[in-house]
Amino acid sequence: MKTFKNATLTALFAPATLVSTSLLAQPTMDMNGLKGSGMAMEMDAKGAAMTNGEVKKIDKETQKITLKHGPIQNMEMPGMTMVFKVMDASLLDTVKVGDRVKFNVEKRQGAMVVTAIEIAK
Repeated sequence: MKTFKNATLTALFAPATLVSTSLLAQPTMDMNGLKGSGMAMEMDAKGAAMTNGEVKKIDKETQKITLKHGPIQNMEMPGMTMVFKVMDASLLDTVKVGDRVKFNVEKRQGAMVVTAIEIAK
């Protein structure tokens, strides 16, 4: 029966380790297409992380907003475009299609709900 030496095992597994480690160290793209660490977040008055987004559609009748957004940290969700309910219909009066915004999302009764939204500065 043959046995492997430590150097042989290290050579076999090292390339996979190097690839995965180097991928983690790559800079990410933010909502403005600028390179960054992807870790910068603004907080709202309650200390909750706010997510960057862009308003794509507003439906006041159904109290929903479509947002193209960056990663939503508190939901462990990657960036994408999706439809959200809003906690309060008056939130939809503060933004218009095309606005760059910062917003908060919470899970309420099984749905992801925008609880705060403001125009990004």
